[in-house]
Amino acid sequence: MGTQWIAGAERLGDGTIGGPMDSPGRPARVVWHTTESGDGNAAFNAVERYLRQIGAEPHILYCPATDRIGQFGPLGHSARALRNDGAARTNRTGKACIQIEVLGRAGTPFTGHWKPGPNFRKLMAAIRSWGIPDAFPAGTPAKTASAAKRDRNVWLTRGGHFGHSQVPGNDHWDPGAISTKALFLAAGGGSPEPSPSTYTVQPGDTLSSIGRKTGVSWKVIATLNGLKSPYPLKPGQVLKLKAPSKPPAKPTPPAFPGRQHFRAGAVSAHVTTLGRQLVKKGYGRFYTEGPGPRWTEADRTAVRAFQRAQGWAGADADGYPGPETWRRLFSA
Repeated sequence: MGTQWIAGAERLGDGTIGGPMDSPGRPARVVWHTTESGDGNAAFNAVERYLRQIGAEPHILYCPATDRIGQFGPLGHSARALRNDGAARTNRTGKACIQIEVLGRAGTPFTGHWKPGPNFRKLMAAIRSWGIPDAFPAGTPAKTASAAKRDRNVWLTRGGHFGHSQVPGNDHWDPGAISTKALFLAAGGGSPEPSPSTYTVQPGDTLSSIGRKTGVSWKVIATLNGLKSPYPLKPGQVLKLKAPSKPPAKPTPPAFPGRQHFRAGAVSAHVTTLGRQLVKKGYGRFYTEGPGPRWTEADRTAVRAFQRAQGWAGADADGYPGPETWRRLFSA
């Protein structure tokens, strides 16, 4: 699972926005919005209040002039900044649908005058932790409202970055024609768009022509798909371009260290391990600062919330971890 809470981001609201995703089997994606406002701290505060007032919170509010960043809710839950596409809830599409409201206007793309800093790099690192490639599968966002194109098939099947103008069911054209190159360069590092693992045969294709298109040897394609001379192909046939990868070995969860580490006054690395796992599981909203080695009421409150989510009550949800709480917390 990817990052849920960005370290150092201001917590906005009560930490609760949407809920679980409707289609977690689809690729994770990002949607860039602009607030159609000015930037700076006064605008940040005003827009933050307005978004909560109208119930249209994204995950992230970002100021490109000051590098200030705030977060309304965990990245693995849905946000509230998109309209539905008919009966399809676009806010809940994919393993994650990370929505970012940037203080700025579509008519003046923010990448032309922004000052990205460490908070922007943290934001992009969190995005990449979900396996989201540095790519806009629907192309560069539209320069004008009339140029906006919304391809439902691309939206549903491709992971990557999208402009609000590219989301089916929506009619806004923000964030404007931002520089996608500048966006990724400012983040540092990178996770280039992965090469495709399949190819759909088109009329007139041969193994040689497919090899030239995909960069995969025609002999490798033949072997992967069990094709033998004369190598018959049919339009619409789906060919594998990569051998299936072996599933990664499941990590071994740490052993429960004992109840004595989770009592008033306790200071232990095990408390830090517990707190970080709670944040990964979506319970970071109970911490006003990062989990640390000292057992605090924030740790207990977060543990209690996790225990109640298991359906436990009474003494079974007292906020103090035992072996079963620990096992479930660290399970996949």
